[in-house]
Amino acid sequence: MLTYDDAGSGPAVLLVHGHPFDRSMWRPQLALLPELGFRAIAPDLRGYGESPVTPGTVPFATHIADLVELLDALDVPSVVLCGLSMGGQLVMEFHRLHPDRVRGMVLADTTPHPETPESRRNRIAMADQLDREGMRGYADDVIWKMVSPNNPEVGAVVLPMMAAAPAAGAAAAQRGRADRPDYLPSLRAAKVPGLVVVGAEDEFTPVPIARETADALPNGHLVVVDGAAHMPNLERPEVFNAALTDFLNGLPAAQ
Repeated sequence: MLTYDDAGSGPAVLLVHGHPFDRSMWRPQLALLPELGFRAIAPDLRGYGESPVTPGTVPFATHIADLVELLDALDVPSVVLCGLSMGGQLVMEFHRLHPDRVRGMVLADTTPHPETPESRRNRIAMADQLDREGMRGYADDVIWKMVSPNNPEVGAVVLPMMAAAPAAGAAAAQRGRADRPDYLPSLRAAKVPGLVVVGAEDEFTPVPIARETADALPNGHLVVVDGAAHMPNLERPEVFNAALTDFLNGLPAAQ
C-alpha cells in the first residue's frame, strides 16, 4: 500500500506528484481543499517518498493499479484527479484506463505526447545514471528548471525533496514513463471537465504544449501562471489555488 496523506471530507481530489518529488509538494493544496469542502488524498507514488521501492522498471499501469487499490481501500468510487508533470501523465493514464471513475482532471505542467525515439533513449539513459550516481547531481542540474530562479525560497524546499528521492525508485519510474502512450486520443474523447495549468517559464512543458492539451479536451480551460516554471502550485500557490478553486466549484455535484 502507498503511503499517503488524507485530509478533509467531501468529494475526493487525488493529488499525484511528479518526478522526482513526493506528496509534500502538495502542501498548499492539502491545506486548501478541506477548507473548500473537499477530501484531499495525496500519496507517495511507488518508488518515491515513503512508499515501497520496486527497482528495475515500473510501468505506468502499475502506478495506476496502486492508485486504484488506494482509492478502493479508502472507499472512494469516483475522484477528481490533479497531477503535475509525470503526475499529470498518470492522471491521463488513469482516465484512459478508468474513465468512469474520473469526475474531472487538473493537468499541471505536463504533456500528453509520447516519447520520441530520441527522448526515450535520453530518459532511459537518465534512469541508468540515477541508478549509478544517485539523485543529488540530477537535482542540482535541474533545480532551476523545476523552479524559476526568481523563486529561490521555493528552490530551497524543492532541492532537498528531489535529492532525497530513492534513486532506484525514481529510475524505475522513468523507465516505465518512457513507454507511455499518446494521450491526445483519450483527452479528445473525455466526457469530464479539464483544467490545464502551466508556469509561464516552464522549459519542460512550455505554454504551447499546455495550450494544445487544453484544446484537445472538449471542456478544457487553460491557466498560465506568471512568475513560475515547472511547479506553479508551490511557486505561485495563490494563483494555482484560485484556479483550482474555480474549477472544483464549477464541477457537477458528485453522484
